[in-house]
Amino acid sequence: MPYFDTASAAPLHPVARQALLAALDEGWADPARLYREGRRARLLLDAAREAAAEAVGCRADELVFTPSGTRALHDGIAGALAGRRRVGRHLTVSAVEHSAVLQSAAALQAAGGAVTEVPVDRTGRVEAGAFAAALRPDTALAALQSANHEVGTEQPVAEVAEACRAAGVPLLVDAAQSLGWGPVADGWSLLTASAHKWGGPSGVGLLAVRKGVRFAAQGPADERESGRAPGFPNLPAIVAAAASLRAVRQEAAAEGARLRGLVDRIRERVPQLVPDVEVVGDPERRLPHLVTFSCLYVDGETLLHALDRAGFSVSSGSSCTSSTLTPSHVLRAMGALSEGNIRVSLPTGTTEEDVERFLEVLPRAVSSVREQLGAPTGATTSAGSASELVLDALGKRCPIPVIELAKVIGDVPVGGLVTVLSDDEAARLDIPAWCGMRGQEYVGERPAERGAAYVVRRRV
Repeated sequence: MPYFDTASAAPLHPVARQALLAALDEGWADPARLYREGRRARLLLDAAREAAAEAVGCRADELVFTPSGTRALHDGIAGALAGRRRVGRHLTVSAVEHSAVLQSAAALQAAGGAVTEVPVDRTGRVEAGAFAAALRPDTALAALQSANHEVGTEQPVAEVAEACRAAGVPLLVDAAQSLGWGPVADGWSLLTASAHKWGGPSGVGLLAVRKGVRFAAQGPADERESGRAPGFPNLPAIVAAAASLRAVRQEAAAEGARLRGLVDRIRERVPQLVPDVEVVGDPERRLPHLVTFSCLYVDGETLLHALDRAGFSVSSGSSCTSSTLTPSHVLRAMGALSEGNIRVSLPTGTTEEDVERFLEVLPRAVSSVREQLGAPTGATTSAGSASELVLDALGKRCPIPVIELAKVIGDVPVGGLVTVLSDDEAARLDIPAWCGMRGQEYVGERPAERGAAYVVRRRV
């Protein structure tokens, strides 16, 4: 059964498994102790740190191991902000950062600090000039991911790092999705990553802080990991993480090229096989193993279950799969369709047969979900009667408001208006996206007694 969600967590690499088992026997003692078992554990920890630092591109004494990538982000941001508190309390981030970064930003704002979110284009890529313009004299830190977790778009890290250097602002790079594929462009001040993204065990993160960067670790002082990651280290997992990082890097060039070809096939074939699909993310400047697309008139959760029953494990940024029923902040920032969103991220070893079978299963799954939801099956050609129509979709969730809009657009003449009343947050994205995909005009949004009123003009 193909597992196509390696962007969430990659299967444990064989080298990681071997290293983990060996370290369980050899690395159980306290590496801070001076007796024989402690010295052996310390040697393992030092070797793991050296290997990880080589892959990151930093000195071994600049890198510490944390309990997770999220913890590395939270601690890295908090420590950098505290270390530069005399400069100011302003943080600059892109609008598509990992939720851990946005959570830290929200905490800063709650404490009286300021945050600037730099917008991205339709592909999810930030413009380096816009990022530079968001830096201020009181900016204590800037944060930018190396590649997006949801759509795979690579960010202009080198250009942003140069702008930050010119402004005297340290740059934190979240390299969780990209580190297994290669080093991050130079110029960063802090870097974080997470082992389970490249095939290491869960529960290991990396935090690298360049020498000379002002950094004040927050929380009670601890003697371990330079005081930046308190507690007894999970040495077997750390050893396995470092060993697997070295192994995947050795495989990255060949495997990345092979998986890029398979992803290219998915990007090309899905719109041919499934009507009303939008492939999102940058088609060129992207991670080699990841592709994301959104399907009109589809409930994302139902589609995930349908693909799971067919043997494919995929992920989604759709509001329809979220307990909060709010769209993915990444898709929202991109202005992309959120309903029926599917992220496919191929693990090492994925075969052409796996991809071909997915392409065979997907159209049937989408068609089945659309049929269950009563989605329209063709273009509307009615001449229409009323010049304006109000559609009450209050209380109805993604993708029902868009489905009902598609059904009634033909009830107005060309040039006529349909006003959709909806209290579903996803409608703010999905109605304009539907208009773009179906050749209709999105007039705009206005407040309503409940939710909002979205106005669409029929053009075809």
